[in-house]
Amino acid sequence: MTAIVDWLQQFPPLMQALLGTGFTWAMTALGAAAVFLSRQPSRKLQDGMLGFAAGVMIAASYWSLLAPSIEMSAPLGTWAFLPALIGFLLGGVFLRGIDMVLPHLHIGMETQEGHHASWKRSILLVTAVTLHNFPEGLAVGVAFGAAAIGEGSYTLLGAISLAIGIGIQNLPEGLAVSMPLQRTGLSRGKSFWYGQLSGMVEPIAGVLGALAVVAAKPILPYALAFAAGAMIFVVVEDAIPEAQSEGNNDVATMGAMVGFSLMMVLDVALG
Repeated sequence: MTAIVDWLQQFPPLMQALLGTGFTWAMTALGAAAVFLSRQPSRKLQDGMLGFAAGVMIAASYWSLLAPSIEMSAPLGTWAFLPALIGFLLGGVFLRGIDMVLPHLHIGMETQEGHHASWKRSILLVTAVTLHNFPEGLAVGVAFGAAAIGEGSYTLLGAISLAIGIGIQNLPEGLAVSMPLQRTGLSRGKSFWYGQLSGMVEPIAGVLGALAVVAAKPILPYALAFAAGAMIFVVVEDAIPEAQSEGNNDVATMGAMVGFSLMMVLDVALG
C-alpha cells in the first residue's frame, strides 16, 4: 500500500481523483462482465451482493465522510455537527431533485420515474444506475481533494481505502445492471457495454468533487457530508429495496453486515 501512496503522490489532486475513480469504474466493468459467464449467479447470490454493496456505502458514509466532516468542524464547539447536518441533508435533496427530473427506471420496477420520456427500457435502466453512481464518484473525488489540501482529518491513504471500498461494492452493482439488461432482450455484448457505461459518471463526479474542495477549502466538511447524504439516499431508495424485492431478506441483510464490516476495517486500518 505504501508503494501505491508514493506513486499517487507524484500526481496533482485532480489526476489522483481521476485515477481513483477510474479504478471504481473498472470494477463496475468487471462486475458487468459477469454477463458473459456461461452460468449466471443465482438471484439469491445477486441479492446478497447488493446487500453487501449497501453495507459498504453505509459504512463509507459514516467512517469516511461524516466522521471526518464533524472532526473538521471541531472549532465550532457544540455546533460542530452543523456543517455535517447541512451537507448531509443537501446531498439527499440534490439526489431527490434529480430523481424527480431525469427519466429513469429502477431495476425490478415497471413504472418510469422523472419526466416521462419515450426512451427504450434498457436506456432508462442504465440512466437510473448512472444517476446513483454519481455520489460514489463524488465521495472518492472529495476524499482525494481533502488529502491534497493537507487537511489533517484526511490522508491520501484514507482516500485510497475509500476508493478500494467503493470499487469492491461496484462489482455487484455492475452485475446488477448487465443481468437485467440481458433479460430485456439485449445481447451479452450490449448488456456489458451499457453496464460498464453506467460507471463512467464516477470519474466525472470524482474530478468535480476534487476540484471543488481544492478550489474552496472551507466547503470541505460540507462536501464530505453532501457525498454521504447522496450515498445514503441511494442505499435507502434503491439498493436495499432491490436486494429484498425477491424475498431474500436474510441473505441481503447478512451481505450488508459483511459489507459494512469490510468498509469499517478498511477505513480504520488504512485511513
